Parts: sequence; C-alpha cells; structure tokens
Amino acid sequence: MPGSVPLGLGLDTAGVQVPWYFRCPISLELMRDPVTVSTGQTYDRASIESWVATGNTTCPVTRAPLADFTLIPNHTLRRLIQEWCVAHRSMGVERIPTPKQPADPDLVRSLVAQGPGLPALRRLRALARESDKNRLVMATHETRAALVEAAFGSGAEEVQAEAMAVLALVGLGEAEAAAVVGREERVARLGKVLAAGVGVPLEARVNAGAVAEAAASASGAEARAVLGAAEGVMDGLVALVEEKANARAVRVGIRALFALCLAKENRPRAVAAGAASALARRVAEGGAGEPERALAAVERLCRAEGGRDAVVAGAGGGSAAVTALVRAMSGRAAEHAAGALVAVVGGSEALQVEAVRAGAMSQLLLMVQGGCSERAKRKAQHLLKLLRSAWPNTDCIANSDDFLQHY
Repeated sequence: MPGSVPLGLGLDTAGVQVPWYFRCPISLELMRDPVTVSTGQTYDRASIESWVATGNTTCPVTRAPLADFTLIPNHTLRRLIQEWCVAHRSMGVERIPTPKQPADPDLVRSLVAQGPGLPALRRLRALARESDKNRLVMATHETRAALVEAAFGSGAEEVQAEAMAVLALVGLGEAEAAAVVGREERVARLGKVLAAGVGVPLEARVNAGAVAEAAASASGAEARAVLGAAEGVMDGLVALVEEKANARAVRVGIRALFALCLAKENRPRAVAAGAASALARRVAEGGAGEPERALAAVERLCRAEGGRDAVVAGAGGGSAAVTALVRAMSGRAAEHAAGALVAVVGGSEALQVEAVRAGAMSQLLLMVQGGCSERAKRKAQHLLKLLRSAWPNTDCIANSDDFLQHY
C-alpha cells in the first residue's frame, strides 16, 4: 500500500516499535513465517533455512545441536504477528500474508504410487510449479527415480513429455543422473528431443535441456563427456541459447552448456556446434539470463581450438568483444570476463589498446584492491601486465608496479 512501512528494522525508525518476541533472533526483523526448531526456539523460516544451508548444525540462540532439521510452523505466533500488524495499520504497517504450507509428502508418495499416468503427473507438475518448498518435498530418490522411468520408459509420448516436465522442475540427484547418463538410449532420447526443431514444441525442448543440465551438474567429467558427445545435445542447447523471445530457453541453454563445458572433452564439440559464438552474442547484447555462467563458459571455450575466434565473431568483431567483456567485469562475473579478455586481446596490440580505452584498467584495479577471490586477483594481475604496454605514457599508473605484485 502507498506509504507503507517495510517489515524490518525500519519500523523502529518510523516510530513503530516492534516487540522483540516478534523479531527473528537471526535477522532481527519481523518474522513473516515463524517456525520452531527441535530446541524449542522460533525463527523466521527464511533465516533458519539459510543458517542450516550454510552448514550450521546448532541452534543459533542456544548453541545446542539440532537433533533434526524439521521446521514446525508456529501458527499461534504468526497469528499474533498478523493481529499486531492489523492493529498498526493506521501507521502504514502491512499485514504479513499467511504462508502457504509445503505439499504433504504423503500426497506426493500417493501420486507417485499411482504409476506413470497423465492425471498423477499433471498433479505433480502443478505442485512443483507452486513453490520451492514443494520442489524440496518432491526431491526424493523415490520420486525422481519414478519420474526418470516414466520420462524414458516405453509409455505414450504425452506421458514421457509430462514426466520430463516434472523432472525439469525437481532436478536430479547423483543416482538419478547416473540412471540417465548410464543408459545409451536415454541419452539418445535427450539428444533427439533437443535437436527436434520445429517438430517438437519448444517447451519440450527446454524441459529436455533442463534435464540434461541437471544430469551434467550431478555427474562427473566422464559422464559429462558422454552426454556432450551424444548426437543432437550440443546443437539443441545452442539452439535454446539463440531463442529470440523465450527467456527460460536461453537460461536453460546457458546453464546446460556451462555444466557440459566443465569437461574438457566437450569444449571442442561446443565450439563446433556454435556455442562460443552464441554465448558471446548473448553477452554482447546484454541478454544473457545467466551472465556468470555464460561468461564462465565463454572463458573456457576461448581456450579450445577455434574458440577465441568464434567468440570474437559472435560478439560482432574484436572491438565489440572487448567492449562487451570490459562492461561485464563487475560482480561475480568479473573473474570470467577478465579470463576471456586475456584470450581475446592476448595476440593483438590493437585490441589491447581498445581494452584500455574501454576502461579495463579501472575495473582491473578494483578487482585487485577489492574483495575478489585469489584466483580472480591473479587473472586481473595477469591482464594488467598484458595491457601495460597499451597504457598512455602520461599515466602515472603505467610507471608504477604498485598493483603488479604477486598474490
């Protein structure tokens, strides 16, 4: 509502004192979805889930070990918080919504037990689409294994497509990925769907790409190489990256190519399929839905035979490639942009001058001085040395080694 107060510490500064027992002990903000852990302490769901996800196994308040990680909704406290919000509505406080509870695991098991039928699969797909919580409930080996069998079994094509759609949402674990990549006919089916083009709906191709990405992400280098070598897989993923008006297709294509290119054997295959050009074009256009992964893949493909030239061509030429990579040197993608820029300008003095003109020096100095990883700093150091001859002679930095110390 207009003029409303954000539900956080800002309430105090707005003249509304939030009772301490309505605040999450972790975030110190008003709880929106209070849940109780095994020690009896109550936290906001998002905060305690983040706490556990980072590897903590103790209660933040008591420091006692968590006997299990079950989170029990505290409905009484949530209703009290909602009543407090309503009572302070005149001061601009919005009522917190009632959170939707995750799917019942018994319901999921019941649907899986019904076998690979369209009604059950469509219900599972609807549940998976509803929320991350539902997908987490569904991400069991029992459910995923049943979906793999349905997606790659001998059932009707409509059943296979629906099961593939659910798999695309819930992902694959290591065991399920092995069950896909370890069977030649299953890998061949992914390639067939991905490369089908006009004959198969785009959504089916995107779902197959998502399953390929999930299988590659949960597998080792050998399995990734098998998947990348399958007919139709690389070409189909590149086609997804080149989709004009489907953000999900582009995102899935980028993620899958990134995962497959972690295996060195796949990099020449990806270059041959046009992945380097397609990814560079997306980076240059600013339309990469997964900029960090896109740049990481571009950096790796630059090291493959013909990859550097394909990246330059895809970006629209040397100057355009340099400008795009310099522009991308910020945030978490900076390391990969710098790595790719090394490959692009390495053998060209003209492009090194272009990089300096595009503002690479300031970006690289920020990387060296900032909180980047040691690997990112080493890449920045290497690029600074490479570009040193292109620095203007009047630039005081050009005559200083202060930023060229080894890390």
